[in-house]
Formats: sequence, C-alpha cells, structure tokens
Amino acid sequence: MTADRPADRPYDIVLFGATGFTGALTAEYLAEHADPGTRWALAGRNEAKLAAVRDRLVKIDPACAGLPLLHADTTDAASIDAIAESARVVITTVGPYVKYGEPLVAACARAGTDYVDITGEPTFVDRMYVKYHREAVRSGARIVHACGFDSIPHDLGAYFTVKQLPEGVPLHVEGFVRVRGAASGGTLHSAVGIFGDAAGMICAERERRRMEDRPAGRKVRISRAPAPKARVGDGWTLPLPTIDPQIVTRSAAALDRYGPDFSYGHFVAVKRLPSAAALATGFGALTALAALPPTRRLLLRISSPGDGPSQARRDRNWFSVKFAGEGGGKRVVTEVAGGDPGYTETAKMLAESALCLAHDDLPETSGQVTTAAAMGDALIARLVRAGMTFRVLDPA
Repeated sequence: MTADRPADRPYDIVLFGATGFTGALTAEYLAEHADPGTRWALAGRNEAKLAAVRDRLVKIDPACAGLPLLHADTTDAASIDAIAESARVVITTVGPYVKYGEPLVAACARAGTDYVDITGEPTFVDRMYVKYHREAVRSGARIVHACGFDSIPHDLGAYFTVKQLPEGVPLHVEGFVRVRGAASGGTLHSAVGIFGDAAGMICAERERRRMEDRPAGRKVRISRAPAPKARVGDGWTLPLPTIDPQIVTRSAAALDRYGPDFSYGHFVAVKRLPSAAALATGFGALTALAALPPTRRLLLRISSPGDGPSQARRDRNWFSVKFAGEGGGKRVVTEVAGGDPGYTETAKMLAESALCLAHDDLPETSGQVTTAAAMGDALIARLVRAGMTFRVLDPA
C-alpha cells in the first residue's frame, strides 16, 4: 500500500541547486513555461546567489519577484528535511550525486515527496534503490533519477518504439546516439567518479540485484553484443557505456507492454572511422586516468561543476537518437531529437518531469521508478509541446 500524494504543502515544486549552471537554466525554464498557478521556490546554501538568480528570472516573468528563497544545505539535515516536507516535488541539480545526493533522496523518501534529478551515476542510483526504495514505496514518494539527457531520450524513445510494435511477442530494440555538444563540468566530475570506482559500481549493482523483484514470467536483458543487429544510417557504431541501458531495461521490467522477452542494445553512431577510433580511445583513456588518484585530480581540473557554454554555442548543439525495433515479424525505426543535450534540453527535460509529476494524471507508482514507468505518454506529450520530436521514420 502507498500513502496519498501530499496535496496541502506550500509548494508544488522546489528547485535545489538553482545557482549552478544547469540549475539556473532549469529555473529560467520554469519561469517561462511552468503551468499556470504552479507554486514554486528556489533552494540553496547562499541566499545572495539565490536572490541574484531570482533577479534574472524577473526579466522573464515579473511575478518571479515574489519567488520564495529557501535555505538548504546537504550537510544540514534539518534544512533538507524542511524542503522535502514543504514540496510536492523536489528538483535537484546538485552533483556529483554520489557525493551530495543521498540526504535529499532520504528526506523525500521519508516525507512522501516526489524527487527528480539528472544523475547518470549508476552507483548512486543503485545505492539509493537499496537504501530507500522500500521506504519510498511505503510513503508514496516517486524517486525518479536520470531526468536529463541521461536518460529521458533513451528511456522514452525505447518506450515510444515499443508502442509501435505488436503486443505479447518478444521484442528487441537498439538505440543509436548522435550528438553535437560538450559534456558539462558536472557530467565530467560524475564520469570521473564512475570510472574511478569500478569496484564500488559492481558492488552496488550486486546489492540491488539481491533485493530487486524480477518480472514474473518475463525476460528483460541488456544486449552485450559489440555490434548492433540493425543498421540505421551510414557510419560506424560503438557500444555506449552509460546508465541508459539500465534505465531502459528497468522500464521494461516494470511494464508488461515490453513483451515476454525484451532486450536492448545501446550504441553511439559516428559518420567517420577516425571519429569512432578517437571516441574509443577517449573512453579508454578516461577509464585509465580516472583509476589513479593523481591523474583523477588532473581530470577534475578540466572543468568545474557549474561551468557551461554561452547561449550562442548551445544554440548550435543538437542530439538525435534513432531506435530500431523488431518483433512479431515487424520492424520500425523511430527518432527522438532535440537541441543542446548537455544543458538546454537537459534543463527542459528536468523541469517538464517535475511539472508532469506535480500536475498530470499519471499511473499509480511509488519507490524508485523510471520516467517511462512513472510518466510515459504524459511526459512525451509535454516534451513534444516543448519542441522535442518523437517520430516514426520507418513504420512497421
């Protein structure tokens, strides 16, 4: 049994981390696009910096002059509890999450408060499942990780693709990612943390598997093949070692629509062989350098969390994820596409996820859940209205 959703709290949404680069973009998006009547607030450690963000928001919407500013610090448990208990949904952009994220997840799980973040850190997600999933189920909280480029285009794209295929049959889907854009400082720090603690990641995954329920009578798995079965466009493909396949298959485990036997493969697609070779070399170098403390410290100096590119540079960036799905004798190719993946679209996806949880009529879920399982069609509709595309390129 789950608790009722909190309806009598002062705020629909509290944004924690609005003084960072992505947090500020998320605040700007909410100021311009939040559903009418949305009650929201900014939270962070430094009131002066929060006030400066609010001053910028007033230029977008003069009503933001009255936006509440709340004190919150991950080292101050009482302040974190206070924002969790004051909101129906909490957004956090404060990472790396494995370092700073746990107190807020714990507070939201206790308070029955919905939670969204933009983590791509498998260790953090698995540890939060082990520690707080059952408590969130009891309280009714929906803990939804990976609500940015990790992993909404891939999770909702696979979901959209599955819906174009026959029901009740084995399905195989492959995603092919192409991007133009740079990783954020926060993403770099998270990636270094992931590659620098491979043993911790494996341990967290094993702990999760021991307590996680399996779908009864159904098979769900990540395809580990080094090359895809399908071919979508020209160029070269490489397996993409991100959190996205785990998120996709967790949606598949939660939803019967993915069929009795579902598998998913995840790849990066590039046009030229030298680019593919450089990408493979880069992943290898990052893994090796992150494993050693001296070189790990050097990597972390490249870019700091909170850093980001100019608006003009972001406007030139884009992403496209194509999916090839097959099952029941049918095949379909779909695409999810949008603008700057690391910043502008991530802020959009994060904000729309929170608005969806706050306002939309959704399936009854609780605990640690994925965007497809918790929000599915409602979130796709929001993102399409916001300018992202979900389309069928090659119908079954």
